[in-house]
Amino acid sequence: MKKFLFVITLLLSLTVNAQKKPLQPTGLMMENIEYPFAVKRLPLKIQGQDLQMAYMDLVPKKPNGKIVMLLHGKNFPAMYWEETAKDLSKDGYRVIMPDQIGFGKSSKAGNIQYTFQLLAQNTKALLDTLKIEKVNVVGHSMGGMLATRFSLMYPQTVEKLVLENPIGLEDWKTVVPYQSVDEWYESELKQDYKKMKEYQLKFYYDNDWDSDYDKWLLPVAGWTVNKEYAVIAKSAALTYDMIFTQPVCYEFKNLTMPVLLIIGQRDRTALGKAKAPKEVQETLGNYPELGKQTARKIENCRLAEIEGAGHLPHIEVYNKFIGPLKEFLK
Repeated sequence: MKKFLFVITLLLSLTVNAQKKPLQPTGLMMENIEYPFAVKRLPLKIQGQDLQMAYMDLVPKKPNGKIVMLLHGKNFPAMYWEETAKDLSKDGYRVIMPDQIGFGKSSKAGNIQYTFQLLAQNTKALLDTLKIEKVNVVGHSMGGMLATRFSLMYPQTVEKLVLENPIGLEDWKTVVPYQSVDEWYESELKQDYKKMKEYQLKFYYDNDWDSDYDKWLLPVAGWTVNKEYAVIAKSAALTYDMIFTQPVCYEFKNLTMPVLLIIGQRDRTALGKAKAPKEVQETLGNYPELGKQTARKIENCRLAEIEGAGHLPHIEVYNKFIGPLKEFLK
């Protein structure tokens, strides 16, 4: 009887697996991915190329006169701000959510020089087009590095700055061997859904995967089965080089606006950690300590330590994230 039940269970399992749909290709500019809000585009001339910067502009029913700009991380398009944007909009905030060049629904440029200064200039151009003079900036992960650079370049534009588990709280290039753009490119060409999920599972979610996380992973993983994936891979390689070689950690002391650091305490993200000497690896990406160190560098800084959260508090433990954010923005 037990043997019979085992066979039936095995057959059912194989049937279910066989019925799973193969990963669908994502369009180069995510043409086949539905965003939660209407998408607009800003034409940009960058290094001799005509490119487009996609963005969402969520206008509240009852405006409170304040604007929040949400900046996405390296492995996510702006669509993952959906819940945050809806919540802020209910409170009267106008919410701007750009996809940076090279990400999401924006143009993919595999032959330009990426810098945080360039991305900050593009972002300022968007605000200027929308005639926005003052904004509260929220940046997650790589978006935290960009938000910091933007705030340093345009301090008169930023009312308040929020950094959610930003990368770049330490300078990896001082302890991690340099990896060329060609090496990043070769690595990116080998990516697929399984590898991306394994990475996020280990570093973002503490080996506890929720099926809801696929909502944010599948659109990006779908690029790996697009026939033009080489363009995406090259753009990703260039932005990895940007992150690795352009630290902001030495300039936190120059921030003049009020700053909120939201730090998920389980996060251990560090670029190139696997290439560092073994004795160094365990010291990298120590967000509980990095959060405290960074807060001490910033004159007007509030630190919100989120227990039970990894790299994405606004996805993993939303209720713990939105409270400190709303309180700070008041």
